[in-house]
Amino acid sequence: MLCYNSLMKQNTYDTLIMQFEGLTYDQKYLVTLLSNSSALLMETLDDLNWAGFYLYRDGKLILGPFQGKVACEVIEMGKGVCGTAALTDQTQLVRNVHEFPGHIACDSASNSEIVIPLHVNGELLGVLDIDSPVLNRFDEIDQVNLEKIATLIEKAAENTDCCK
Repeated sequence: MLCYNSLMKQNTYDTLIMQFEGLTYDQKYLVTLLSNSSALLMETLDDLNWAGFYLYRDGKLILGPFQGKVACEVIEMGKGVCGTAALTDQTQLVRNVHEFPGHIACDSASNSEIVIPLHVNGELLGVLDIDSPVLNRFDEIDQVNLEKIATLIEKAAENTDCCK
């Protein structure tokens, strides 16, 4: 379903958030949680070519569950959009990745990206990374709603095998 206007986009997110509430309820395994989360994002949102996670391990971001083409396996903190989001602990909404200093092109078809840091018990878990082949694909509506989804994932992750 294409999001032609803000109302349609918000309606899509309202439904998606309800789906995430069900998907994340009582999940005990981090890999399962993140795998289904990336699949649901890829299946529901238009114009994506990658949706997934990088997990913080040994001072770096390591490729986690995702949907899309083969991806970069390790991203240094502070490098690219994902490393910048993790290091600054701030969502990075990038309308044109070609204008982002130090952008890492895992998929040359990507033109815009949004990356949201994830935390469990106050510690960096990793990042949610979503790419699009469309310039200016992501806006503030996406950011607000994807941050809500990230919060649901964080709360669910607290009860998984990774974080007890």
